[in-house]
Amino acid sequence: MIIEKFSCGPLDTNAVLVGCKATGCAAVIDPSAGSAELILKELEARGLKLEKILLTHSHWDHIADVHSLKKKTGAKVYVHSLDAGNLEQPGSDGIPLFFSIQGETADSFLEEGMAVEVGELSLRVIHSPGHSPGSVCFYLPEQKILFSGDTLFRGSIGNLHLPTAQPLKMWGSLRKLAALPSETRVIPGHGCDTTLGEESWLIRAEELFSE
Repeated sequence: MIIEKFSCGPLDTNAVLVGCKATGCAAVIDPSAGSAELILKELEARGLKLEKILLTHSHWDHIADVHSLKKKTGAKVYVHSLDAGNLEQPGSDGIPLFFSIQGETADSFLEEGMAVEVGELSLRVIHSPGHSPGSVCFYLPEQKILFSGDTLFRGSIGNLHLPTAQPLKMWGSLRKLAALPSETRVIPGHGCDTTLGEESWLIRAEELFSE
């Protein structure tokens, strides 16, 4: 498989290209501001076809280049229904925008346990509300790779003080992640990679981060 990470935009948000070598199919997770051109160049260089745009949530820094990528590739857009409104009208979640962002309508809604196929790869959807109502993670069980969005970072968790955050739901979401194999590689929405084993504090997250 192919994984390429592009840290872009004013908040250094990780856009991740996931490709299946066997079929040439690809998906992008969270196309951040300025990532579209880099992704398009990578697709061309590797001979990949972008089929899906997968969103861990709809905060502006994770959706800034969705419209551009969809327009240029025809890729289908996937988001959880609880975050779909802010994808259509960026900024409607009450978080100020740094710049104007073109809204986009989802082609399909993500749900807990759903399998998203990218060629021969199968990403399992884990609904992980807390940072936003419709936050999700994408998990590759065979490869033991987790794309955690802003649910989990190295040594920390997503901001729970934003207008649509649901702090009490975050603890259950983190318990779901803690139950995955400790060797699972975590690729977060910001910052560097980690493993679930390195984040052994997850089972104590409520104690550590609740107010």
